[in-house]
Amino acid sequence: MIDITDSSKIIASKGDDPLIFSPLNLQSQEDIELERKLRELKFKQELRKDWILFIVRDVVIFPAAILFIFAVSGYSLFIQIHG
Repeated sequence: MIDITDSSKIIASKGDDPLIFSPLNLQSQEDIELERKLRELKFKQELRKDWILFIVRDVVIFPAAILFIFAVSGYSLFIQIHG
């Protein structure tokens, strides 16, 4: 791919009329399509990561912590009643 800063300064003379290359539209349609697909893949990857973190944190760890607290408090109550 052409560097935009360098190509914007290029001036080629063709006869008496100077030909100035515009820095706009330097990317081909294929490059634009590939960049769009890459952005979509990154978005899907981030979404998948967010869902995995949600499942691990909110579906596994939180209920496990609640069950642990209930088990410890129930054991403590059982020991105080029978002790």
